[in-house]
Amino acid sequence: MPGPALASVCPAADTFPGAGALSLLATLVLRWTLALHSYSGEKKPPMHGDYEAQRHWMELTHHLPVEEWYFNTTHNDLLYWGLDYPPLTAYHSKLCGYVASRIDERFVALGLSRGFESYAHKLFMRWTVIISDLLVLIPAVWFYFAKKPWLPESASLIWIFLVTSHPGLLLIDHGHFQYNGVSLGLTIAAVAALHKGRNLLSSVLFVLSLSFKQMSLYHALPFFFYLLGDSFRGGIMKGIPRVAAIGLVVVLTFAFVWLPFWTQLAQFKQVFVRLFPLARGVFEDKVSNVWCAVNVVIKLRNLFSNEEMAMVCVGSTLIAVLPSCLDLLFRPNQKKFVYSLVNSALAFFLFSFQVHEKSILLAAIPVALLLPSDPFMSLSKA
Repeated sequence: MPGPALASVCPAADTFPGAGALSLLATLVLRWTLALHSYSGEKKPPMHGDYEAQRHWMELTHHLPVEEWYFNTTHNDLLYWGLDYPPLTAYHSKLCGYVASRIDERFVALGLSRGFESYAHKLFMRWTVIISDLLVLIPAVWFYFAKKPWLPESASLIWIFLVTSHPGLLLIDHGHFQYNGVSLGLTIAAVAALHKGRNLLSSVLFVLSLSFKQMSLYHALPFFFYLLGDSFRGGIMKGIPRVAAIGLVVVLTFAFVWLPFWTQLAQFKQVFVRLFPLARGVFEDKVSNVWCAVNVVIKLRNLFSNEEMAMVCVGSTLIAVLPSCLDLLFRPNQKKFVYSLVNSALAFFLFSFQVHEKSILLAAIPVALLLPSDPFMSLSKA
């Protein structure tokens, strides 16, 4: 296996006391170096870019009741960076908004803070991403690589550093400005739990990832088919209680996270309208997937309605994803599971409806997880 072979050239961990702390410091320095530069939409009215979108969500969730978060109201203009991520993102924004209000109320003043820019606010926003990484992404990557029987501790630190320093993730989250590290970190933690045989914990973590960003659906099918296949390893009689336990954990986790939105059907429906905006069409701007390329020759929007195009996307994506997923169902294997995550994410990126450029991270990060065992593929796909 390539992993141990590469690890053999790494210095022993005890040669460098405090190597773990040094590795963590290096990842933080990289993040902060990027954070010192400009961000998406800086001094570019009227929309100001994704930095303003995240700030605006902090403003809305801090001041408005839950019932107004996803609806167009007097204080919530959905045409100005309306909230379009699941509830866990909204809760995260609310927490950040509360902290922001304690530092300087101008950061999140309702209706008065649009496009607010100051050096102090920039520092606050940058630190929210770094702290989110410290609490979620970095521990998740450590959880994935630590204590693998074939991977020495010294090599683990190297892989942890390389994955947490992934250029795409750093540039999008700490340069452009997003919180992808939270959802990706939860997914990585779910993969790590699955590798350790803790399927119930894995299910909870993946539901949390889905509840933070709906793009985690790119990984949903491999999780579903692996857990189903793994549950029935010992036969049907053992498999049924395992599947029931996983199903119960998934339902309870979703119910807990989405609890404030169960009260009214209209409210619950509105959240999904915001999460899956069919009205926008199959793609926007310049996303390099199949439909964008085909549209150069065949004007898809003139031939299909949005609903019809959505069904075409679903069918195409399933055709691309199902072979590896069915293999997982009948021959569940932990290493194949990570490859299936890569395949599924790439299939969704190429064929699904409303793909965003940043979604390539959903394929790039599972590829990075394969770095110790398959370095050639990992580096060639970087």
